[in-house]
Amino acid sequence: MAQDNHSPQLESAEGSKSVGVDDTEVLEHEPATEDALRQSLKEAEELKLEGNDYFRAAKWNEALNTYRSGLGRLPRRREKEPNSKKGKERDFKREFETDEDAQEVPPSDSEGDEDKAPEEEEVLPEPTALEKECAKARAVLSANIGACYMKLEEYKEAATACTEALLDDPGYVKALQRRAACNEKVGTWSSLTSAQEDYNALIAVLPPSSHQLGETRRALQSLKPRVEAAQKAEMGEMFDKLKGLGNSILGNFGLSTDNFKFEPNGQGGYSMNFVR
Repeated sequence: MAQDNHSPQLESAEGSKSVGVDDTEVLEHEPATEDALRQSLKEAEELKLEGNDYFRAAKWNEALNTYRSGLGRLPRRREKEPNSKKGKERDFKREFETDEDAQEVPPSDSEGDEDKAPEEEEVLPEPTALEKECAKARAVLSANIGACYMKLEEYKEAATACTEALLDDPGYVKALQRRAACNEKVGTWSSLTSAQEDYNALIAVLPPSSHQLGETRRALQSLKPRVEAAQKAEMGEMFDKLKGLGNSILGNFGLSTDNFKFEPNGQGGYSMNFVR
């Protein structure tokens, strides 16, 4: 598959199949009115177009900063609260409750049940049409941020930006392609495994008639030996470190890890033998 080694193509909100960022500034609260949302979208679009001009002129840092500014005009992606509001209120009440208060007011049955009951997962309301438009704009800007980082050869940051885009739209083809290409460049066992997952996701979302489907399958196939090699290398490095640690401890007793031999026991495990 073409792994975005060529110049990454920028996206427009209208042309994106989807609807993403790292440490960019974003609005602390969502705009309260539709007019405010529309104004945010307008400003973000203007900054995106300005960033595109910088990108075409190969001014990667200027483009990056402009895209980030555009992203900062948009509301945050809505996230589920980690703890229920009731739980927080309960903790707050108990923190400031005196011992005397606790004795005078025994916990009610409902409060006891509330403590025992598992917290229900928060269900976010269905996004409005404008919120979906904001999500699409966020994803486009995040994908473009990823393209800038790729040009700057900062592949981990590029992968993070693409992940932000995919949080808004898991089926965003460009973001999947770029993240896979970036993770191949990073080259660690975990990053190559992530690239495998992205290629599998691409195979699932690309239409059967897409010319990219064959390229994606070939990229996935060529990735397998690299994943195995990276796994072997990292496991070997880890065992070497553990062996060094073991030798530093066993050395106090005149022993080393070479005194212990591990052999397959025929049952899927290993037996340890002591050798002098």
